Amino acid sequence: MSRTTTMTVRLRGALSDFVAANVGETGSYENVSEYIRDLIRRDKERADKEAFDRLKAELTHAFAAPESAYHPLSAADVIARNAT
Repeated sequence: MSRTTTMTVRLRGALSDFVAANVGETGSYENVSEYIRDLIRRDKERADKEAFDRLKAELTHAFAAPESAYHPLSAADVIARNAT
């Protein structure tokens, strides 16, 4: 179920001017809420991409290891290793 959160943000000076320039008839967004939602979506996409890139780097490193670096593990071994 989706929930709605209302937030109040106070901006002054250059930040306020920057937002105002991006909203309204001359800006890319109809209102401040639309602008903020887009900024949050973009930041989420950036965070998701960073997490994916970290995972991809770990997998690339793991698959580049020689076969001799691998050894079989049982489920109990994995559970014990992750318990510490």
